[in-house]
Formats: sequence, C-alpha cells, structure tokens
Amino acid sequence: MMLLENISETSEFILVGLTDTPELQVPLFIIFALIYIITLVGNLGMITLILLDSRLHIPMYFFLSHLSLVDCVYASAVTPKVVVGFLTGDKVISYNACAAQMFFFAAFATIESFLLASMAFDRHAAVCKPLHYTTTMTSTTCVLLVAGSYMCGLLQSSIHVVFTFHLSFCHSNMINHFFCDIPPLLALSCSDIYTNEIVLFTLASFNVASTLLVILNSYLLIFIAILKMSSAEGRKKAFSTCASHLTAVSIFYGTIIFMYLQPSSSHSMDTDKVASVFYTMVIPMLNPLVYSLRNKEVKSTFQKVVGKTVLTRIG
Repeated sequence: MMLLENISETSEFILVGLTDTPELQVPLFIIFALIYIITLVGNLGMITLILLDSRLHIPMYFFLSHLSLVDCVYASAVTPKVVVGFLTGDKVISYNACAAQMFFFAAFATIESFLLASMAFDRHAAVCKPLHYTTTMTSTTCVLLVAGSYMCGLLQSSIHVVFTFHLSFCHSNMINHFFCDIPPLLALSCSDIYTNEIVLFTLASFNVASTLLVILNSYLLIFIAILKMSSAEGRKKAFSTCASHLTAVSIFYGTIIFMYLQPSSSHSMDTDKVASVFYTMVIPMLNPLVYSLRNKEVKSTFQKVVGKTVLTRIG
C-alpha cells in the first residue's frame, strides 16, 4: 500500500473494486458488459424514437429524452472502467481521471433527480389541470426546467470536486470502492474534512429534500384528483399516464433511501458497493425498459420504426 505525503505527489489511485476473487472476474465482466450494452442501446434507442416520431414531441417525452441522455452519461462515467478492470485486472486510475469520473457521475446523478422532479410537475399539470396544460407546460417552461436541472448538477458537482481534490491525500492511494466516489476519497485524506462533510451533507440534503418534496406533493395532488374522478376509465387513464414515471421514481429514490437511511449498525462499505452497483449501473438500464414496457406511445412508435425497417430491407 503506497503512502502519499501530499497532494502534489498523488499522481494516481488504485480502486479496490468489488472483488479480488479470480473465478468471479470473467462472469462479472460478462454481466456488467451486458448491462452497459443494454443501457446504451435502451437509452439511445429511446432518444432516437422520440426524435423520429412527431407524436412524441411533447413535454413528457422531452424530459424523457434528457433522462435517457443523463443515464447514458453517468453510466458511462463508471461502468467502462469497471468492465475493463475485470478483463485486464488494471485497477489504477489517474488523479485527473478520478476527478473527471467524480465530476460526471455526481453531476449527472444530481441532474437525474431534478429531471424526475420536473417530470412529476409535468404529470401533475397533465392530470390536475388538463385544460391549462398547454399554457402551463410551454416550450419555454420545459427548457427552463431542463436547463435548471443541468445547472444545479454541474454547479454542485464542481463544488464537490474542488473541495475534495483540494485536500491532501497522505494516508493511502487505495480507494475502497469501484469508482471515485466522495466518501471513500475523504477517508484517504489527512486534511481536516469537516467542511467537506458539511458541504456534502448540505448539498445532498438539499437535492433529496427539494426534489422529493416536489415529487410527493405532485403525486399527492394527482391521487386526490384521480379519486375525485367519477369515471373508472378516466381514473385508469390518468393513472396510466403516471405509472412509468412513478416506477422510475420508486426505483431511484428507493435505492437512495436504502443507501443513506439504513441504521448505522448495519452500514458497511460492502453494502455501499452493492447498492452503488444498482445505483450506477442497473437503474440507467432499467429506466428505458420501464418507460418502453409501460407506455403505449413508445411501444407503438417502436413497432412502427421496426416495421418500416423490415419492409425497407425486404423491398
């Protein structure tokens, strides 16, 4: 284990990874490579479908296209390095690459939470105020919500990177994780990390509290509006418009709650790693599957595109 005297001598880190067991390297390589391929195909396919079909050029799918883009980026910030590590055994990551990985992961994970909140607001407007929907969710409003999500994510990530990599790393260069996350890097520092912990806690609390407040308030009003509907068919249609988003929100925040709100007695780095695999790799893969399987418009567009492709090749 290399001991580092100060930040100027820190040229690289070593990622401990998920496991050192030789027998698991190839199976895990295959599993995570497949997950990454499905993630890219699913999310890029979703973006392509939305671009190709004019029926999907509405606020809900505008947000969904950005959600797919975000999933691609933050999965790509982590998964390729993990997959290559399983194949080659190379667990070294340079100082700059570590900072870049942290920046992109933190930024786009944060952007995702704000996009999910924006989508909840959109569903609230569609169900609770359908007559005013077009005037509420204008193109300008949608662009501002998405731009605000990106600004919050990029700004907060920049703050995390500056505060983290301003520290001196003299305890070790072994990161007890499979990617450059903030907590395991703070554990390597010989500097005073009190300010870093306050910044991390404050920004994380703001993200979770503000976005969850919007989501929970939106769905509370949605459920009240649905219960007031006299038609069973109307209730079913209203709920179906929210089902995909509610599923995605449940998966995303369920993982966050599992990671951060479990009792300290049961909290361990191994548990964090398993939860982080779900958070960094599985969720970006699941989102396009959730929206494609539960959404009639997406399935219809997919069948239409595939049908045209088949007919073109036959012709």
